[in-house]
Amino acid sequence: MLPFSKLSGSGNDFIIIDNMDGKINADEFKSRVPYICRRALSVGADGVIIIEPSESVHFKWRFFNSDGSEAEMCGNGGRCAARFAYEKGIAPRQMSFETLAGIIKAEVSGRLVKVQLTKPFGWLMDAVLEDLGVSYCFVNTGVPHVVLFVDDIETIDVEGLGRKIRFHRAFAPAGTNVNFAAVSNDRLYIRTYERGVEAETLACGTGATACALVAMRKGLLSSPVEVVTRGGEVLKVYSEGGDVFLEGGTRWVYDGVMKEEAWEE
Repeated sequence: MLPFSKLSGSGNDFIIIDNMDGKINADEFKSRVPYICRRALSVGADGVIIIEPSESVHFKWRFFNSDGSEAEMCGNGGRCAARFAYEKGIAPRQMSFETLAGIIKAEVSGRLVKVQLTKPFGWLMDAVLEDLGVSYCFVNTGVPHVVLFVDDIETIDVEGLGRKIRFHRAFAPAGTNVNFAAVSNDRLYIRTYERGVEAETLACGTGATACALVAMRKGLLSSPVEVVTRGGEVLKVYSEGGDVFLEGGTRWVYDGVMKEEAWEE
């Protein structure tokens, strides 16, 4: 019997487990993640977040993609984790938490959460994958992201081309997330093939951030950038003096208890 909460941020849904008392071993539990993230057969989610004590900040998280792989950072997951920690009394409204990508700051205002991401690095502008015939930009916003600007966001083959780029030798061995973006009416519209989920997702916070930062660097838009996700929600990305913030709504879907059948094969 394992208590959990289900939260959603801009179309990404997460199973969040309070492990402040150390009742589970996250390294052992991660083998169960692909099973409990299955839709129709179990709880279903894009990822699992385990909240644990930190020696330096309010808490630390372990973030697992739906395939069981551990990710450095997730923008929408970070916003959901912050709201969960605040409402559970784990952290104050303004908080800091520990991730594999570094210390993340967040501020909770009801359902709206603004999270400061790690400083972007690894920039590549207008590089080319010659075998695929595509020009792309790259930036790491806590996790690696390729950004491609396209003429028609609706007809692009997100999963086909996205999968080829995600596993391309240029990004081995870790691979990369792949974002397709288009500017319209002073807004940025994006679609994302997400590493670890291995499919298009309704939203990706670090991907939205990567696309917005590339658009700003190209002079297409200025801060704050409104990013329209595939799920239809709008995220805001701020770039202020070298610091990067992601802001958007969250949804607390339900609280529940998993039984062992939830992670049966």
